[in-house]
Amino acid sequence: MTKLKWGMIGGGEGSQIGPAHRLGALADGRFELAAGALDHRPEEGRAYARSLGIAPDRAYGDWTEMLAGERDRPDRVDLVTVATPNATHYEITKAFLEAGFHVLCEKPMTMTVEEGAEILRVARAANRVCAVNYCYSAYPMVRQARAMVQAGELGRIRLVVTSFSHGHHGNAADADNPRVRWRYDPAMAGVSGQFADCGIHALHMASFVCDDEVETLSADFASTIAGRVLEDDAMVNFRMTRGTVGRLWTSSVAIGRQHGFELQVFGETGGLRWASEQPNQLHYTPLGGRSQVIEKGEPGLHADAQRLSRVAIAHPEGFPLAVANIYCDLAD
Repeated sequence: MTKLKWGMIGGGEGSQIGPAHRLGALADGRFELAAGALDHRPEEGRAYARSLGIAPDRAYGDWTEMLAGERDRPDRVDLVTVATPNATHYEITKAFLEAGFHVLCEKPMTMTVEEGAEILRVARAANRVCAVNYCYSAYPMVRQARAMVQAGELGRIRLVVTSFSHGHHGNAADADNPRVRWRYDPAMAGVSGQFADCGIHALHMASFVCDDEVETLSADFASTIAGRVLEDDAMVNFRMTRGTVGRLWTSSVAIGRQHGFELQVFGETGGLRWASEQPNQLHYTPLGGRSQVIEKGEPGLHADAQRLSRVAIAHPEGFPLAVANIYCDLAD
């Protein structure tokens, strides 16, 4: 099998998401890391790219240099991952799509609805894939939940409840930590803090598993720590196109919660529950029946869950392999 060539923008040394992308993209031998502009500091980015095995002439100082360097190469990269601060996603993603590259962009894809619509238009005009890294949707048991909903095993979906709430930004004294500070700075994060960081995963998960889209909503956003311009807590109520009622809570000040990403789906004939901290298990209760635990890797799973189950039953599959599953989807 010929490996697809992959390039990365952002995700440099010390970043939170960069290692997950590199582990994920390279896990199955479908991609090779061929090019990168990994840091906003050009020389540090070039040096780190070389340390990862990228050839010196493809270790770029910034994304514009990478676009110019890759555009006309006969062996140019097939897929570009954009893992930079939110405010830069639109410009970079649009430029690479227009140049004919496939793109995987970190969430949120853009800062505004209008920018998102333009990215969609450009991707369609260029006939290129533009994916967003909602990686939790690639856990095998999330795929199992979606397949069960699509197969009608829960009947009509009445209610979906989801949360992505943790307490890791709950220390007001941590305000100058660069990993924390940018998330609440409109110049870098955009119009939203915690929701654009975590709540958007919960909203996507509800839509993905229910195979439906949000039609109307109401929301309450709050900044509970003084000095934060953007929200660190939000509650959203919504209705979906087929009448499903939705409830979503996201927070970064819920001290005591660790990851805190959960989904519950309630239909006419059954209910499901999945939590990211126990990702190998899907809890299912049929109407009038006993609750049961469906395990990753067990016989009888739906095809998409089987396809993305990598190791034997009872062995954990973690976050980097969920990211790897996104890269498998893109490679396919």
